[in-house]
Amino acid sequence: MMKKSLYRLFTTFCLLVIFAICVWGIFQSGIQSIFQREGVSGASSINHSIGDIYSAHAVLLDVSDDKVLYQKAADEKAYPASLTKIMTVLLVIEHLPDLQVQVTLSNSIFSHLQGMDASTAGFLPNEQVRVSDLLYGTMLPSGADASQGLAIATAGSEKAFVQMMNQKAKELGMRNTHFANDSGLNDPSHYTTTRDMTTLLQYALKNTKFREVFTARRYFISPTNLHPDGMTVYSTLFQEMIHTEFDGISIIGGKTGYTEEAGLCLATLARKGHSEYLLVTMGARGDHQTLQFNVIDAINIYKKFLE
Repeated sequence: MMKKSLYRLFTTFCLLVIFAICVWGIFQSGIQSIFQREGVSGASSINHSIGDIYSAHAVLLDVSDDKVLYQKAADEKAYPASLTKIMTVLLVIEHLPDLQVQVTLSNSIFSHLQGMDASTAGFLPNEQVRVSDLLYGTMLPSGADASQGLAIATAGSEKAFVQMMNQKAKELGMRNTHFANDSGLNDPSHYTTTRDMTTLLQYALKNTKFREVFTARRYFISPTNLHPDGMTVYSTLFQEMIHTEFDGISIIGGKTGYTEEAGLCLATLARKGHSEYLLVTMGARGDHQTLQFNVIDAINIYKKFLE
């Protein structure tokens, strides 16, 4: 009798173990399916068809022959968010002959940005910072404190600097672009297209100093009156893009952007072999707390068209 009871107990236990294994297998399969669908599994296993990209607008350009390899709603107006700072950094480099001169970041800059949900580089009111350092503070951590300081130092006011931005856009043939501020904060009159932004980036990268800033992963800000030990700023792109090399492709520089109205935006410079490529995307869903769908799109598009 005791043996039969033990046998039944053992059999029941085995059945429960088998059942648990089956349930766990189904659960794992479902989770894996969700991760693959959302691109969580990493660069090496993202296999969306190109029709599944999250960005509403995109342009992929082969710089070597000026050929567009892929485009999606390239001429439709969109908000550029912090991709705006590409123009800001370029104009400062072109108009300020001495990048080592110091600029004082006035209290008015910070009071203006307060409550606007603007990203900052970590500078402080009345801090004295070299123009060169502010360029990196603008591009890498996307600091609106740095970009507005540069705008005022270059043109005397943000309003005057914005006029310079729009004049430059006109000179470059950016027909569907109008800037309203130096940082990319949302404004109905602040818009561009991925084609126009690609035109701007292609031109800007011919400038040696701009390319140096655009491709930096990190940068040490020299000691200032309010940061006596200096500070290090990091590229938001390279913090978000863990895998920068895949399928013989290297992402060597870029600028991220986000506002609630613009969605996730991204401009990148990539290299494969001896050729370079530019990719600009705007209007991807998500925010800073979600998966970075702009980065997922960049990997997918590069892999699809540079294979």
